[in-house]
Amino acid sequence: MTLAIGHPADHPGPMAFVDDLHRPALSDEDLHHLQRVLRQRAGDPLTVADGGGQWRTARLDPAAAGALTEFGPMCELPPATPALAVGFALVKGDKPELIVQKLTELGIDRIVPFRAERSVVRWDGAKAAKAVARLRLVARAAARQCHRPRLPEISEVVEVAELVAAGATMAERGGAPMSLQVPFVLVGPEGGWSPSESALAGDRVGLGAHVLRAETAAWTAAVLLASLRDGSIAQVHGL
Repeated sequence: MTLAIGHPADHPGPMAFVDDLHRPALSDEDLHHLQRVLRQRAGDPLTVADGGGQWRTARLDPAAAGALTEFGPMCELPPATPALAVGFALVKGDKPELIVQKLTELGIDRIVPFRAERSVVRWDGAKAAKAVARLRLVARAAARQCHRPRLPEISEVVEVAELVAAGATMAERGGAPMSLQVPFVLVGPEGGWSPSESALAGDRVGLGAHVLRAETAAWTAAVLLASLRDGSIAQVHGL
């Protein structure tokens, strides 16, 4: 089946995720969000997406509460290339959720929480599994809000050495200009990289002249990568 190419943001109404685009059914949580938070009414337009890039338009069915009707053709938003990834060291409070929310909105394809030697927060075992599950819900809500039909991958918590070995580069003040030659950037914790972690990496990338908060650094890396990929900037100079 040939899918039409397009973006759900070009159509009126909010977006919701469904398990099956051929037989779309709203979850209780999405129905509550549409009706109670967004004040959608029977007959209002919306788009439904499967989280993998495919979507279609629909309307809330006036004849059945919570049902959908008037489905449009199946469409797809192809994945952008190269795939972009940002890893962030575990940080305190609700900052991981804020990082994931904004990276999702900015179009990052893979988001990786990792343990750093100077991380104050420690997620292990059941705590890590619960925290990652929560981050995936945050990403889903953020994607719904920004009309992103393809959900980012939220990875399990890993060690920084694994990511460097897989080709990621570290962000550090004074590093080289950002480029898409290495579209996977790691942002360290509040206390910065330890000497042993710094020794893991070769080239570094810079995020500006100042010392940034951990969450600000993650967002900055995401903005620069996304801007390079979509052509908003041709090259990042002077960092």
